[in-house]
Amino acid sequence: MLRPDMPTASTTPANVADGGLFCELYWGTSLAEAWSYGPELSQVHAAPDETAPLPLYGFTLPEEPFLLAERTPKGWRIHVPPSARVEKSLKGDDFHPVTPEELTGAPGRASLELGEGVTLRLVEGELRLLVQPSVVKERAGRFRVRDVAWLITVAILFLSAPIAFLTMGPDPARIAANNARALQSAHDKEEARRKTLGLDQPMRPLTEQEKATRQQDGGARVNVPASFGVR
Repeated sequence: MLRPDMPTASTTPANVADGGLFCELYWGTSLAEAWSYGPELSQVHAAPDETAPLPLYGFTLPEEPFLLAERTPKGWRIHVPPSARVEKSLKGDDFHPVTPEELTGAPGRASLELGEGVTLRLVEGELRLLVQPSVVKERAGRFRVRDVAWLITVAILFLSAPIAFLTMGPDPARIAANNARALQSAHDKEEARRKTLGLDQPMRPLTEQEKATRQQDGGARVNVPASFGVR
């Protein structure tokens, strides 16, 4: 239990106060437009004009442009158009009407704080404007010297890969020598095959001695009777 003299911690995280704003406009159940505003903005004005920061048609606005949202130390304060009905959803739950105790300001100039996990729905006729904080989870840090050095190292490695391939790649002379050895090996195998088949000696005419030694094939001997003639 906290003592009266103990400081009370803020219930609104710093990331909500530093975040932006996200708005969606629905016609019935159909999404018509969506806008996102960064944390650098301190106010968001609406008007039925395409040049307005938030082009808002169909809502009754007391003046144009109308201050719809402004930044506060806790986050955002939403100003409600005088003819709009306000509903609230907490962390994705169903929407419920906002109680009068949650609104501040004079009649027709009501406003309320937009807290963490809260989505407000402004309803007028068939139009529904959903407003919710765009929470900054973590700010992006600036580049440090170590990050720059790491990027330079990666770039050098990336660029040096093609150069290394060209300088340390296969030698053209070595490739030519390998091809010559492969051709010679194929030639030697072909010569061995021709020698095995007896095709390694060139053709020449037979000598008289070779002709005499060759056996003449006259066929089978047949005895013919003397009364038969032979042609």
